[in-house]
Amino acid sequence: MSTFLIEPGAKLANRYRLDQVVSETGGATRWKATDETLARPVAVWTFTEGFPRTSEVVRAARATSRIPDARVTQVFDADDTTPVPYVVEEWVIGSSLADLLAQGPMEPERAAGLVAEAAEAIAAAHAGGLHHLCLTPSKLMWSSGGAVKVTGIGVDAALLGAVVADPAAVDAQGLGNLLYAALTGHWPGGPQSGLPGAPQGPAGPYPPGQIRQGVTEPLNTITTRAALPQLAGQMVPGPPITSPADFCAAMAEVPRLIPLPVSPVESAPPEPGTSRRTGELDTTGSGPRRSARSGGSARGATAARSASAPRAERPAPSRMDQRAARSQASPKRILVGVVAVVLFAAVVVGAWSLGSSLQPGDDPATPSAGSAEDPADDAADASPLEIVGSRGLNPHGDTDEHSANAPLAWDGDPSTAWNTQGYRDPLDMIKPGVGLQLELGASHEIHAVDLDMAGDGYEFEIRVGDANGNSENDYEVVGSGSGSSQEVVLDEPATGQYVLVWFTALPQNGGDYRGSVNEVEVRGT
Repeated sequence: MSTFLIEPGAKLANRYRLDQVVSETGGATRWKATDETLARPVAVWTFTEGFPRTSEVVRAARATSRIPDARVTQVFDADDTTPVPYVVEEWVIGSSLADLLAQGPMEPERAAGLVAEAAEAIAAAHAGGLHHLCLTPSKLMWSSGGAVKVTGIGVDAALLGAVVADPAAVDAQGLGNLLYAALTGHWPGGPQSGLPGAPQGPAGPYPPGQIRQGVTEPLNTITTRAALPQLAGQMVPGPPITSPADFCAAMAEVPRLIPLPVSPVESAPPEPGTSRRTGELDTTGSGPRRSARSGGSARGATAARSASAPRAERPAPSRMDQRAARSQASPKRILVGVVAVVLFAAVVVGAWSLGSSLQPGDDPATPSAGSAEDPADDAADASPLEIVGSRGLNPHGDTDEHSANAPLAWDGDPSTAWNTQGYRDPLDMIKPGVGLQLELGASHEIHAVDLDMAGDGYEFEIRVGDANGNSENDYEVVGSGSGSSQEVVLDEPATGQYVLVWFTALPQNGGDYRGSVNEVEVRGT
């Protein structure tokens, strides 16, 4: 019998310090904890000696860690051979769907964008043989880093011992319930996660279009077919939606927007099937970033901001902010600038005329270095492109490359940074490289990448692609650099939705080799 005392301050695997209890469910306890090796917050499940499903939960966690979708909450560690079995997961900071709906129902296109992202994550899990079975508004998160996260995939069902005959249909209905809630602010299965139950008609809850004006006909039909399958073919056309894949297919043609960003709320989901507000077990079995797109999805955003509390004051503006501020000149300065430009133009014309008279053989139409055909001029004329998501990329290792901190590389604050992991040996002795992936929300023509990095001794490549790849080989090399902070101007513009800064050498920092990106800016059209 184990004599290990599970209480705040206890440490598991000589690494995970248990800080505070978040929730408890029949012998399983969820903690907010600290990974002292990587200095980041994590969520940890521990299990009492008599908990009957420990092995099932650990197996489900390990399977969840293999799902290749950044919207699935990451599992970092799981072990049932220690005196205290445990599962270590990503600690998500942000707002749940329940939090978002506290302000009222969402705009239909934003509701579609949020739930469509969740549907694609659930469909990816089903493709890997895993299910959720406990979808509620508290399980769908919009992280403060600008990413959709679905928590509890695989693990929640194992914790509850949930076994159903048709898991695909259960999760399809769960997705329909989430869309119903996002559109109406009501939950079709009765009160849930602080939301009131949906108004009831003779055949059960009313379709969302009868509860709230402005719900489009396609969304009303999809939601009803999924959440209220008994009404499919009667009150709306089409058969019931019975799998997450079918739900994704139905949503593919629906215009949708990524939800608006909200004030970050530090949040860890409660135990599966439990109300965040009451803590009572739910036995029903039912379980915003700025880019606008139609029929697309914001992939790869995996990432949440640092666990530190939001700062009350912003620090000194970054190079990117200063560049934007320079465009907002006063009228007096504009007038002075115009006069200066006129005088400069007169000087240039005079010089050109003199040069032409002295060198009649020259062709003035021949472009010179620094003309509009120069890549450097193209880059100077390009505008900063909006970054909508980011993550660390470590395809040649089994640990996360600090994806939770990736948004710190583009938050406009050079005093915060995304760091690679610390390596005891030079990177080229260990692996081909590690990377910082940036998502632009849509395909753009990219001209330059500005990197503000800590230290000297970097070697890196700029890679671009339209696919949300998990390997550096999924992106085309379009530029490179070495040394320290610099602007990388591409020889030829590259087109893509994702930019990967791929590091092949890192500076030495103390006894480790570690890279730090204070700020990154992608410029293009």
